Amino acid sequence: MRLFGKKKEVSLQADRPVPRHIAIVMDGNGRWATKRGLPRTAGHAAGSEVFRNIATYCRDIGVEYLTVYAFSTENWKRSEEEVSAIMGLLKKYLFEALEKMEKDRIKLEFFGDLSRLSPELQELAEKTKQISKKYEGFQANICLNYGGRDEIVRAARAFAAQCTAGAAKPEELDEEAFGKMLYSGSVPDPDLIIRPSGEQRISNFLLWQSAYAEYYFTDVLWPDYTPEELEKAISAFNQRNRRFGGV
Repeated sequence: MRLFGKKKEVSLQADRPVPRHIAIVMDGNGRWATKRGLPRTAGHAAGSEVFRNIATYCRDIGVEYLTVYAFSTENWKRSEEEVSAIMGLLKKYLFEALEKMEKDRIKLEFFGDLSRLSPELQELAEKTKQISKKYEGFQANICLNYGGRDEIVRAARAFAAQCTAGAAKPEELDEEAFGKMLYSGSVPDPDLIIRPSGEQRISNFLLWQSAYAEYYFTDVLWPDYTPEELEKAISAFNQRNRRFGGV
């Protein structure tokens, strides 16, 4: 089983412009499973397969960055069984990534505090990151144990530590410098943020980076999300006039 599929011919409006960076809140796994009388863990398994498909599709149509909200700092409040299942899926796909990524030349990055993950998962994540450094092109960013507020606080603490050590001065801090201290410091801000499942809130996702992103909401639950649904979001994005605070 491949983390990303083979590059295939894309038939969906392949001649239109696409956002450089798309971010997605992968929401609705549990509700999808409940509606079918299945355990919530089944929804996460189905949702992880959708991530494969959407990531492959983004790569094939020319999107440069895809960032997905996989596990938040608040998700630890869920049942031990559900958290364990999510971590098990992550372990499975990281093993597959290590087997396939050099052949497929894919890039994986992780945003979030990985220190709370098991040592094995931390090691797998680090191995995938090191392999990714050798490649150029499409990059998938997976937000794990991630929270937007936590990210901002960590960046502020890091800059304060630099000031204490005499390596920086408070007056040297500006938006560009602060942005580089975030987990996403080497990645451009998202152009389009998509939230499936009918919810219409940010949920602590990319708070700093989303300042001028376009949002797209849909009632489709994440395990039912398809490239056709992504095309709807891209079409809506292309119809918007992004003024970035100007006239």
